[in-house]
Amino acid sequence: MFEFVRKHTRLFQFILLILILPSFALVGMQGYTSFMDGANASVATVDGHKITQTEWDNAKRQQAERLRAQMPNLDPKLLDSPEAQREALEGLVRERVLQAAAKDEHFVVSDERLQSLFLNDPQFAFLRNPDGTVNKALIASQGMSSQMFVERLRQDLTLRQVTAGVAGSVPASNANAALAFDALLQQREVQLQRFEAKDFAARIEPTEAQIEAFYKDPAHAAQFQLPESAQIQYLVLDIEALKAGVTVNEEELRKYYDENASRYAVAEERRASHILIKADKSAPAEERSKAKARAEELSAEARKNPAAFAELARKNSQDEGSAVNGGDLGFFGRGAMVKPFEDAAYAMKKGEVSLPVESDFGYHVIQLTGVRGGEKKSFESVHAEVEAEVRKQLAQKRYSEAAEQFSNLVYEQADGLQPAADKLKLSIATATVQRTPAPGATGPLASTKLLEAVFGNDALRNKRNTEALETAPNQMTAAHVVLHKPAQMQPLAEVKSQVRNQVLAKLAMAEAVKAGQARLAALQKGGDASGLSAPVLVSRAQPQGLSRKVLEAVLAADASKLPGFIGVETGEGAYVVARLVKLQDRDPAVVDAKRAAQQYAQAWTAAEAQAYANALKTRFKVVMKAPSAVASSPAP
Repeated sequence: MFEFVRKHTRLFQFILLILILPSFALVGMQGYTSFMDGANASVATVDGHKITQTEWDNAKRQQAERLRAQMPNLDPKLLDSPEAQREALEGLVRERVLQAAAKDEHFVVSDERLQSLFLNDPQFAFLRNPDGTVNKALIASQGMSSQMFVERLRQDLTLRQVTAGVAGSVPASNANAALAFDALLQQREVQLQRFEAKDFAARIEPTEAQIEAFYKDPAHAAQFQLPESAQIQYLVLDIEALKAGVTVNEEELRKYYDENASRYAVAEERRASHILIKADKSAPAEERSKAKARAEELSAEARKNPAAFAELARKNSQDEGSAVNGGDLGFFGRGAMVKPFEDAAYAMKKGEVSLPVESDFGYHVIQLTGVRGGEKKSFESVHAEVEAEVRKQLAQKRYSEAAEQFSNLVYEQADGLQPAADKLKLSIATATVQRTPAPGATGPLASTKLLEAVFGNDALRNKRNTEALETAPNQMTAAHVVLHKPAQMQPLAEVKSQVRNQVLAKLAMAEAVKAGQARLAALQKGGDASGLSAPVLVSRAQPQGLSRKVLEAVLAADASKLPGFIGVETGEGAYVVARLVKLQDRDPAVVDAKRAAQQYAQAWTAAEAQAYANALKTRFKVVMKAPSAVASSPAP
């Protein structure tokens, strides 16, 4: 049998090829198809056309880049939040809806109109060169060519036509604005009486049955749960981690020091005084010649008696700023003065007086009065600084290669992080984490991407390493779950004190409400007003310390018949009874009439635009399919 196989090797190779190739093709194509299906998965549809996962990912990335540019110190966690992701998808949907509406209404922007708007609209002024052409350097900095910019502008202007009619139809008259703000900022004079729950707590003792019932109530269960958590090991690859494994020798350090000598020298500065005889560069030759002759006279006089230079400058210099100080300009480094002046000053010796030096301002007579800096720091004195810089540069060079190796190791040896740690000489760290970053969390533990991976099925159920994730620029992190603890109720014995306090607060609040409502009923029947506070004038502009809930209740109360009475729970452990005494118009000083009209118009425009956008969503059959977007997005 084996002899037959040996003699017919090529035949068997052909048979194996026939058997293997179809299965390989099937698996390979299935994997590729699965990958492409994921990228092309529909996260929303507009007018029957899908928005893919890839398009959403690109929108999220662009949104993050834009926000980072606007707010460099923005918390990175906010960029990955469900709200940010939903906003990116909503933006895509809005754009597609407007595109569908523009197409349906046959809106277009002609080349002539596009040119006219670009040349005449003030909002495009920063993009125009003096001759009216597009500033190519500016748009290139945004990653666009001239043609791309023109098409983007055409599209934006086309989409604006969809909402222009709605925005322009807002009834924004001054009278309407005044009426709206009168209602919004109306003032009411009230008297108040508070019934605090804490004042009733001393005479209440919750029973065991009440405590147990509160604890078992599903509405309160979340308060007494230990949240889901995972004990993890995690491995971080970054520049700092790689620096520790970099070895350098003295020869390399010395070479770097010599090649970067200017970095380790104290910059030389010079101090000078001058006498300026003004002569503008565009002045006639005769005028400049007279100025030069006068400067030569003063130079000769100063060179004869350098000690009298300051007095000479005070009397003759036409530089008003320095003349009063005897021409003193203080210390300056290279690049601080016009070049002819700098070249002359840096070529002089201390105490020396120059011949006239010509510049665009006229003619200068210079006296060098001081020199400092210019010394090179010794190699020994900057040894630590040089070593740190060399280690950093070598670590940066190694990072790309190490990152790929790191990713492969944590994936291929997924049962733990030790192989990757040993290979790359990294230290394994441990932590206990929850599904959301802990308050004050920093570094990889603040990454929502890492935590999502930690609590993913592969990490929890299959006990595999997470993939290597980029948790910051030049930083890769992988984690391994050591112990997973599902959310669970704490035993009543452990939280009994906490439960009792909440039951007590609830019972005390009930007593405060009962007492407050009894007082309200008595006042409504004409009872004595003693116990109420002195009258106070409140409004949305001047809440006078009232909580939002109490203030809104006071301002919403029926004031057709005064005095009026209302009662309201504050939500802060008190019940408030309010007596409405009288109404007053808004304080005219609170809102400027012109500004009020603008704010009113903006508010109406926003409301109308939102309503129109919702109508368009319905018209063009928007369907949100991404779970996070569907869960939080308002119905159209």
